[in-house]
Amino acid sequence: MRSPTRALLLLTALLVAGCTPAARSAPGRPPPPPAAGFPVTLTDDAGRLVVVAAAPRRIVSIAPSTTEILFALGLGERVVAVDDHSDYPPAVRQKTRLGGYAKPDLERVVAAAPDLVLATGAHVKTVVPELEARGVTVFVVDAGDLDGVFDRIGRVGRITGQDAPAADLVGRLRGRADAVAATVDGAGRPRVFVELSPLLHTAGPGSFVDDLIRRAGGRNVAADTATQWPQLSQEALIERDPEVVLLAHGAAGATPETVRQRAGWSQLTAVTRGRVLPIDPDLAMRAGPRLVDGLEAVARALHPDRFGGR
Repeated sequence: MRSPTRALLLLTALLVAGCTPAARSAPGRPPPPPAAGFPVTLTDDAGRLVVVAAAPRRIVSIAPSTTEILFALGLGERVVAVDDHSDYPPAVRQKTRLGGYAKPDLERVVAAAPDLVLATGAHVKTVVPELEARGVTVFVVDAGDLDGVFDRIGRVGRITGQDAPAADLVGRLRGRADAVAATVDGAGRPRVFVELSPLLHTAGPGSFVDDLIRRAGGRNVAADTATQWPQLSQEALIERDPEVVLLAHGAAGATPETVRQRAGWSQLTAVTRGRVLPIDPDLAMRAGPRLVDGLEAVARALHPDRFGGR
């Protein structure tokens, strides 16, 4: 799993003010009224009360998940810069790059002159305080499960003036999630191990991957671990005996064929039944709109008979 660590973003108040209608108003004239629905005041996932004075025109995203939310809401033209790991949709590849997700380049962030920055929970202790100290408007988005993703799409829609597109998007995504639930209803619930690295890192309780497994009609073999992202031992995995193994990392040398040849794995039910399957990590690991694509992919892997497979 790609684990974010820290990032830096910076913006001065003068740069923002120079782009606002008020800054262009003639002397002696009152500034034009704010856009409908603004200012907006919302609490973000860092527990901060954030005020967005006007509809943002220059948005920076420092996480692939928030980048995908912005583009899904039709805000691609307003996105001026993104982290290097933001690669979807294809149009995002034309945007200014800020460097790695863990450590974006400060100078390139400053040059982007954003009036809104979308961050994640990984940036709360580093990026957010530095931005706050410089008067930059930053909103933290950190969903923990699929319902949380739906809620955060709505929040991003609210602070960007895209309430209606957000409501429409969430309605369509919920409809697809409900269709999965109806399709797997009453099916047996196989034991599932999602491999996030060849070192047997996986998803534990409270993670959105755990939520996807449950919604897709499976039982996460790591659901009883003490952390959200545990590492299982070989012995623990064999004892839990998954019926389905989903490879969600794509590491070199970790294919369904090579995994079956690992020492001790020949006795796993998933191996004997030929149910070691790859899954796109971008669908299962990004807390954005495509998480529903991930849900559908997991459900098809667990219950192929319910989705027209064999």
